Amino acid sequence: MTQFITQLKRTHHCSELSLKNVGETVVLFGWTATVRDHGGVLFVDLRDREGITQVVFDPETNAQVHDLAKHLRGEYCLGIQGEVSPRPEGMANSKLATGEIEVKVKEFEVFNRAQTPPFLIEDEIDVNEELRLKYRFLDLRRPVMQKHFKLRHEVMQATRNYLTEQNFWEVETPMLTKSTPEGARDYLVPSRVHPGSFYALPQSPQLFKQLLMVSGMERYFQIARCFRDEDLRADRQPEFTQIDLEMSFVDQEDIMSIMEGLVQAIWKTQNISLPQKFNRLTYAESMERFGLDAPDLRFGLELVDVGEIFSNAQFKVFQDVLKNKGVIKAINIKGQAAMSRKDIDDLTKFVGIYGAKGMAYIKVQESEWQSPIVKFFSEEEKQALKEKLQMEPGDLVVFGADKAKIVNDALGNLREHLGEKLQLIDPNQLEFVWVTDFPMFEYDEKEARHAAVHHPFTAPKKEDLELLEENPTGVRTQAYDLVLNGHEIGGGSIRIHDPKVQERVFKLLGISDEEAQEKFGFLLEALKFGAPPHGGLAFGLDRIIMIMTGASSIRDVIAFPKTQKATCLMTEAPTPVPALQLLELGIQTKK
Repeated sequence: MTQFITQLKRTHHCSELSLKNVGETVVLFGWTATVRDHGGVLFVDLRDREGITQVVFDPETNAQVHDLAKHLRGEYCLGIQGEVSPRPEGMANSKLATGEIEVKVKEFEVFNRAQTPPFLIEDEIDVNEELRLKYRFLDLRRPVMQKHFKLRHEVMQATRNYLTEQNFWEVETPMLTKSTPEGARDYLVPSRVHPGSFYALPQSPQLFKQLLMVSGMERYFQIARCFRDEDLRADRQPEFTQIDLEMSFVDQEDIMSIMEGLVQAIWKTQNISLPQKFNRLTYAESMERFGLDAPDLRFGLELVDVGEIFSNAQFKVFQDVLKNKGVIKAINIKGQAAMSRKDIDDLTKFVGIYGAKGMAYIKVQESEWQSPIVKFFSEEEKQALKEKLQMEPGDLVVFGADKAKIVNDALGNLREHLGEKLQLIDPNQLEFVWVTDFPMFEYDEKEARHAAVHHPFTAPKKEDLELLEENPTGVRTQAYDLVLNGHEIGGGSIRIHDPKVQERVFKLLGISDEEAQEKFGFLLEALKFGAPPHGGLAFGLDRIIMIMTGASSIRDVIAFPKTQKATCLMTEAPTPVPALQLLELGIQTKK
């Protein structure tokens, strides 16, 4: 094999050649995706990040090169020089962008041989995720994974371009910062220079981006790395990426409008046009109709409050719930009266996951309603129920009766479960909705105190300020989440810029002046120096790419992710470190 190919420049990627290149001499670099010997002629699918080109080692073109090529195996890294030829009649491959041509190889060089890979480097592979993550550098060669990261790059570029057009500045904020309570455990970094003291990796740039507004930056953004030491699931990682931004002298509507433009720019990378304005739901309406604050609007099955119908009910279960200020809600599952008892039992077990003690039901037949509870209903209650739920023969109605949180959790999640189970969802449909007017506080019964629903810097609605002390759970915020198909893809709020309001909020949360100074002193100090009205938002970049690609987990759109146990199977991190290194940091570990 001659060495001259390394002296040449690649002329094309493996996706670029077509019939218009016939007769040209080209140089391609890549990996051998497949090697096929057909009666003395060797066919190799050469793959790079852009695609595949079939290259042919034919003894009639160069017998010596053909003999040497017999040693090629899968995933060898090589370069070839050859002439572009049309494929023989009837041999075109319509599945490939380059399927009408092939390259007759005149010279080639193997840059590096490869061991037999632990799994096939192709899209549809039946291999467990642990093995893929251990050999992530091979997993990332698969065409589907390369498409994910090409899209990720395009989305990041579209984000930068759009926000720059909207007069945002990209500003980096510190990775080594002060540990502040933001909802999850911090990752701590010991300081060698200050023994016994620790930095924290940022859970978000929240405090710094507010300081940038005080600094007069007016419009900031950052594609920011964030770190949270929390239990993981399919769409959580210990380190993740946010599209983070903040604006001064704006209100909630300004931010939501600019963010709709950003989302439109992101989806335009896939040639998808979105509505100019997205749907809106208040938090209260979302909980009332869907049971969840991140509803999937691609299908019906809405929750209906039927408590009024049973205000004088003879059915003791409903009686007791209403006496204890609980709620009764129902879902009419249209056309599902034929569902078996086992199916209904399975649904009952499902709602039990969310704290429901049971699930009543009615099967609506032509001549009667089949249900263990119907005998307790009056004719007036049955008629009112029929009208409110639009019950027709063939329908199955299910009920939840308990505290509002339990009913909403149980029926809200049941609704989404049924949407998938009954195939009511169009996977190609995109339904964006802003959820607004979140409650500012929730009462933590275990801690016997109020807690912030978002974070303590979220501004209350002006008309609710007077409720802060007298009815905290009645205070609504200037907060907003953007939800896509049941996934929260971003959220933010107008922030508190008045130091006196911030003090009132801290007091209500049980944060003393001393504690506030210790944890947030630098922000509180900044607010005293002419802080402008400001607000912002953060989008979960990984989650957006997961949805856009149809991946089942954000691990498939992060180059080197961690497992659900927060470990890296490829590098084996985290690992113990030498005792000397710990000694320098003043740290002693316990076995």
